[in-house]
Amino acid sequence: MSEDMKPRYGIADRQDIAGLSGREFLQAWIDGKIPAPPIGETMSMRLVEVGDGFVVFEGEPGAHLLNPMGGIHGGWALTLIDSAGACAANSVLPPQTICTTLETKGNFSRPITTKTGTVRAEGRVVSQTRQIISTEIRITNLEGKILAHGTSTVMVLGRQD
Repeated sequence: MSEDMKPRYGIADRQDIAGLSGREFLQAWIDGKIPAPPIGETMSMRLVEVGDGFVVFEGEPGAHLLNPMGGIHGGWALTLIDSAGACAANSVLPPQTICTTLETKGNFSRPITTKTGTVRAEGRVVSQTRQIISTEIRITNLEGKILAHGTSTVMVLGRQD
């Protein structure tokens, strides 16, 4: 990735996101109009696609994520699951409305190592009520093999003006 293509990290100014729907906010993040959250840099993951009730994160499992056994720590995959679930939920919210994760569950299907290469975490909304949004997430390698999968339940907190 070239220097000018690297994302900048930080927290978006409220004035820069005022009036944006959840999907518009996420697209602004992808487009670099607002900074990517700092956890993306720490965890080597980035949001790459957004639709209505759908998002895709990509990540690179590097040596900085190794557990004592030499594999990628399961918390990394669970962070991808949580992020993809919360952002999928966010993509269906109106402007100035925020949400938070109530519960995230993950299942690890195949080992993730530093040799796995880029992984994709696809999150989809499967159910939405006024206060609760349920999502399903799949983490795959670039060949489409499932490495992990999970669910996330998100609570809509309401407008934050």
